[in-house]
Formats: sequence, structure tokens, C-alpha cells
Amino acid sequence: MLYKTKQRPEREMIFGTRAVIEAIRAGKNIEKILIRRDMNNALSRELYASFGQEVIPVQKVPAEKLDRLTTKNHQGVVAFTSPVTYQHITDIVPMLYEQGRVPFVVVLDNITDVRNFGAIARTCECAGVDAIVIGTVGSAAVNADAIKTSTGALMKIPVCREQNLAKTVTFLANSGLKPIAVTEKTDTNYTQPSYVEPVVLVFGAEDEGISAEVLRLCSERAAIPVFGNIQSLNVSVAAGILMYEVVRQRKK
Repeated sequence: MLYKTKQRPEREMIFGTRAVIEAIRAGKNIEKILIRRDMNNALSRELYASFGQEVIPVQKVPAEKLDRLTTKNHQGVVAFTSPVTYQHITDIVPMLYEQGRVPFVVVLDNITDVRNFGAIARTCECAGVDAIVIGTVGSAAVNADAIKTSTGALMKIPVCREQNLAKTVTFLANSGLKPIAVTEKTDTNYTQPSYVEPVVLVFGAEDEGISAEVLRLCSERAAIPVFGNIQSLNVSVAAGILMYEVVRQRKK
């Protein structure tokens, strides 16, 4: 069954294993699935098989959590739909080249704060970014807060949810985009790299930064100098500075 959630009116909640399977097969955009921790039967295996090539986050939870979400017979499975249609970066990049564009992609690695995510998306749309890439795990949800903070930009710019960000960065590099990590772990000023060619900017969480595996794959690094006692900028502010450096160099 399917109904609007009271807590998050921008999403719909689907409960029941068969109902979730049919929703996936019907092309519903699924934000995440909660499944009872000890569930392991033929129907649950059919649920996983229904994903096909789609990347859908699955979280195993106690039955009590599902019971708190709905008093209906959820059969151990509850899913939430997404207000946006996730796309695949492997489809977008070739299309950009075919259109004669110089690809400009932003990768967000473990940025979980929805307001930072929304603010970054707003700047992405204003700066002409072609796509935002997020991870399946450890990424902010595309929910009402994120969409509101983005002033609707998340409904306009392609958002790609990928299972493995390291493989995605590798694909982008092999496709001719230069991966540049925005990190304090470098002496290179952010104005020094060239952004006029196809580029992908990689931003990490404020507390942990870019994951080591993804950082190793970036051919260049760039840092924003700080002169006060606080050693780092808010990630959405840093993202805005870097994106408009790309705009400045390309306009020049």
C-alpha cells in the first residue's frame, strides 16, 4: 500500500514486500528501503532481484522501527519514494560531449547535512554544473529540507546516485574529466589549477574530508586559504568559491 507520510509530505511511504517490488518494477523512484533485520525468505530475495541495475539504499532495522512507521501490515518492508528521478552519470557524460559541451561535474563524498547539500545544489545550478554525484551510502537525502534550501535547484539539475564513488571518479577520469579534490591537504591555492577543460570537483564532509580512496584518484588538489583561527570553511561556502573559479576561468 502507498500513502503520504505525515512527517515528510514530499515523500510517499510504501509498505509490504510485494507492494515495494511492484513499485520498483513500475519505475517508482525509491529513496531508500527499510527491511526487517532478520528477514530472509523467498520474497525478500525477490525484492533484491527486482532492483536490476538500479542503485537503491537498503537499511536493515529492528521490527520495532517499522512498527513505529506504520501500524499496517508492513511484512517487514517499508520504502520511501524520492521526489527526484536519479540519473546515471554514465549516460550524462557521453551526452554532454555529443552536445559539444565542456563537462562540469560535482561529486559530494559523505556530505550528510541536507542544508549543505541543498545550498551546494543551488550554487551548482547557478554556476552551470552539468550533474551532481552522490553516494548511495553516507549522503544527504533529497528531501523537503534539501529541496527548500536549494530553492528548487534539485528538481532541475541531474542528481546521480552511485554505488561506488571511487569507481565513478575513475570513470569520469577515463572519460576525459580532470578530478580535482578540494581539500586542505595541499599547498596548492584553488586559483592555480586550470578549470577550462572538462573537470570534476570533489568535495568531502567537513569533519572527515574526502575519503582516502577517492582522494587518491584525484589528479590535482586545491585549497582555499584561511587566515582566521577557524581552519576550514563551511563546505557549501567552499563549493561556491570553487565553482565560481571555474566560471571565472571559463569566461575569461
